[in-house]
Amino acid sequence: QDQLVESGGGLVQPGGSLRLSCTASGSIVGVFAMGWYRQAPGKQRELVASSFRGGATQYADSAKGRFTISRDNAKNTVYLQMNSLKPEDTAVYYCKKWRYYADSGFWGQGTQVTVSS
Repeated sequence: QDQLVESGGGLVQPGGSLRLSCTASGSIVGVFAMGWYRQAPGKQRELVASSFRGGATQYADSAKGRFTISRDNAKNTVYLQMNSLKPEDTAVYYCKKWRYYADSGFWGQGTQVTVSS
């Protein structure tokens, strides 16, 4: 059973930046994908960014141009750099690991991001 631990959340003012980290207990080298989701109160969990085997990345429209997903395979860690944060980015952010294409995946416990003045 793989474990994912997120960190880096917190309170930030609108326009500010945060970098979230997700460290896996197992290797992320060669896995199908790593991703970041978020869930705001009363809303469904949504995919924010994905990093695929081979280097491709994908972003939700709301994240394009502001968020960047990256990996450090040596540290089994995936990052989400979030810039120009808005109040609507407030949510619990979750990391997910897919070992292969049809994998149901593993989730982290989440980290709270609050954007408020």
